[in-house]
Amino acid sequence: MKAFYTNNNGLVEIQKWTSNCWIHIESPTESDKNYLVDELQVPEAFYNDIEDIDERPRIEIEDGWTLIIMRIPVKSGDIKIPFHTVPLGIIFKDDICVTISFYKTEIIADFVSYSQRKNIEIEDNFNLVLRLLLSSSVWYLKYLKQINHKIKLAEDNLEKSIKNEELQALLQIEKCFVFFITSLKANDVLFQRIKNLKAHKANYDPELLEDVEIELNQAQDTANIYNNILTGMMDAYASVISNNMNTIMKQMTSISIILMIPTLIASLYGMNVPNGLEESKYGIWILLLVSIILSTFGVLLFKRRRWF
Repeated sequence: MKAFYTNNNGLVEIQKWTSNCWIHIESPTESDKNYLVDELQVPEAFYNDIEDIDERPRIEIEDGWTLIIMRIPVKSGDIKIPFHTVPLGIIFKDDICVTISFYKTEIIADFVSYSQRKNIEIEDNFNLVLRLLLSSSVWYLKYLKQINHKIKLAEDNLEKSIKNEELQALLQIEKCFVFFITSLKANDVLFQRIKNLKAHKANYDPELLEDVEIELNQAQDTANIYNNILTGMMDAYASVISNNMNTIMKQMTSISIILMIPTLIASLYGMNVPNGLEESKYGIWILLLVSIILSTFGVLLFKRRRWF
């Protein structure tokens, strides 16, 4: 699916390509690829690089074409790993500017809507790249808040748990942090390279550069803080689960010992040897009384030692 946007007190969608408009292609089809490669003459190697989900952020220039790849956060359909990151490619030359994402994302629609609310004008291609970096950093922070909420829910389930499912859920969330932290670091390196390009350095908006840098740093710091908290919490709850299991095993052992007392007495009395009670009509009651007394004494002893 492709869409065309032009400046008009913000980004406004138009029906066909015009000079200096922005083309965004999401989940491209074969016809979209033909449009890019055959009509716009976009290098096919650039297109293939963006298609690789593991492609790292970078800037590359070839035959007048500039390729910039950044990593953006997306929601995953996988319940185990709810968030991950994917490449977003920006390709431009002269009056052609194309962004390509092979995965559905909320960032672009939000970015267009935000530009209309704030009447933002995209001055040039690098201005678009910087604003997309800024928008992606904001979405990293939004998703980090949602991940933190999932951690709190898992934490509530872990407090009295002796199972590993909740701990495994936190382990999957930790993978999200790994994806986010790695991608944010790579985006920061990309931003520094773009910021220091000599040919464009004088044309950048200083306020925009500052905003991008602040949001990137905030997203990185937040991801690192949440990750450190999660790591410490997983270690603590692993010990809690182990302690809960030990407590249950101690209680089960205590109960087994208490039940063993009347069993032992009955076994001794039931042996085919003289015991002094075989002729007594009160023998069974004496055994019951002795069993109850000894079992009660065992219960009180275990309670005193806090084994129950």
